[in-house]
Amino acid sequence: MPDRLPTGVDVLDRQLGGGIPAGSIVCFTADPASQSELLLYELTDARGTLYLTTLRSDQAVEDGLERAKTSVGDPTVRDIGGDAPLDAANRLISTLPEGANLLIDVADPLERADRGRYRRFLTELQTTMVNTNSVAFLHCMKEDEPPLRSMTKHVADVVWDLRTSVRGTDVVNHLAVPKFRGGSALDETIKLKLEESVTIDTSRDIA
Repeated sequence: MPDRLPTGVDVLDRQLGGGIPAGSIVCFTADPASQSELLLYELTDARGTLYLTTLRSDQAVEDGLERAKTSVGDPTVRDIGGDAPLDAANRLISTLPEGANLLIDVADPLERADRGRYRRFLTELQTTMVNTNSVAFLHCMKEDEPPLRSMTKHVADVVWDLRTSVRGTDVVNHLAVPKFRGGSALDETIKLKLEESVTIDTSRDIA
């Protein structure tokens, strides 16, 4: 079995058998209005991280990390949101060191590229992750999904699906893991609190 790399989020690592298999690509889908960025920030605490941002500026991401009231690392943040994000991503990913995290926040602009070019990008990304024993997290928005989202999910080794709903005065977050190559998909969702840190929500759901 491939070595597991802890995510840096203890509540997830306990559910995932210690973490994500080295060499994996994780597709992390979430609503744009959710607090999914908090989970991304905590991932940077596990190991050296290359954080590629496509919509926010690199300064905005760094400011968000500094304001975070949870454990974060010191990632290398680069803005690839220009005219050729796939080319910029490929150049930077080729420099990824051994045993690192790669975060792409968000992957949507890449998924709007030419189908053949995006397929080559995913193929090269898989090769790099395996060769460096690293893990890639592709943060994907559910709203106005790009046409190549199904390709992302198919190629990904692991799928995280964050489901956010508003019930009365409460915001409720459930994380589903319907796909997990090299491990076991979870039969039940994990109810999370996304506040100052990522924690398990032990309150009961009332329909």
